[in-house]
Amino acid sequence: MDSKIYSNLKREYEIKKLQKEEDALSYKNKVFSENEILHKLDEKKNMLAIKSAKLMLISDDITRRIEKENLEIKLKEIDAKIEKELKRIRLSMESFNPKYDCNLCKDTGIIKSKGKYEICSCFNQALINETYKQSNMKKLDEENFETFDIGYYSKKVDKEKYGVNKSPFEVIENIKNIAYKFATNLDNKSVNNLMFIGNTGLGKTFLANAIANEAIKNGKTVVYQTAPILMDKIMDYRFSYDKTSNEKEQYNKIFEVDLLIIDDLGTETMTNNKFTELFKIINTRLLDGKKILISTNLTLNELYKRYEERVLSRIIGNFNICRFIGEDIRLKKKSYKKNS
Repeated sequence: MDSKIYSNLKREYEIKKLQKEEDALSYKNKVFSENEILHKLDEKKNMLAIKSAKLMLISDDITRRIEKENLEIKLKEIDAKIEKELKRIRLSMESFNPKYDCNLCKDTGIIKSKGKYEICSCFNQALINETYKQSNMKKLDEENFETFDIGYYSKKVDKEKYGVNKSPFEVIENIKNIAYKFATNLDNKSVNNLMFIGNTGLGKTFLANAIANEAIKNGKTVVYQTAPILMDKIMDYRFSYDKTSNEKEQYNKIFEVDLLIIDDLGTETMTNNKFTELFKIINTRLLDGKKILISTNLTLNELYKRYEERVLSRIIGNFNICRFIGEDIRLKKKSYKKNS
């Protein structure tokens, strides 16, 4: 693990946690200051606490116990009135809890599991993103299953054009369901790996991001790279004489993460060494039961011409192949925006 990346990320987490907590407190103060009833109840609550603290300092044990019990009763009464007023304005005290990015670790990067402290899956994923410079991961908030709109796909069946007796809408609806099942069953060995095939602009990358998003939400780790960058990184590592511990870990992650997404397969410059490494990645992950998603603009015939049979046979036998059809969705979206 690169100590510099780890330290920088740890600092980012600390700042993020503090900011979330400050934002939550600021929101609460704003709501209470703008509501006269809440403002007065909060002031009364603070005054009671101050008064009680002073009495406890100068009183004997019996008086302190009595004062503590009285304070608890009065505070409960005030809290009940606060909850009632918050309910009236459709809020609750939970509305003022910090909105952490990760509810497991509360943005600390650390969780307690079986009596031991360990790094949270969100922190592990953040480390992978930094190590692999996975810039596409920044789109996950925008490109996920909730935001994937199949309404852009035509409901017109054109078998002559697309080679299937289904409309692009029916096809993409089915692929979306397959993709969601895949994303939520990464540990299920009966669920096949995925290959997305189709022209550009049909939603392959969007759905790949949606799968990555869902996997990360479920605490899984993901390496997401385009084929050219992934293969170049592997070649740099394999033929490097002075391998650092970080480079070794980066290489091992390709085999170890819960999900490996290889985008744009077919755009890389292939050599015999790259063929060997690609087969090793696919074969090793298949043997270890680790899921893979591959996306390509090439047809199956084009893939057969480009790659060795041993690579394609592993894919055909162990992948659910989803063929995207239709017109360029990105162009449609631009057209709608322009005309709206």
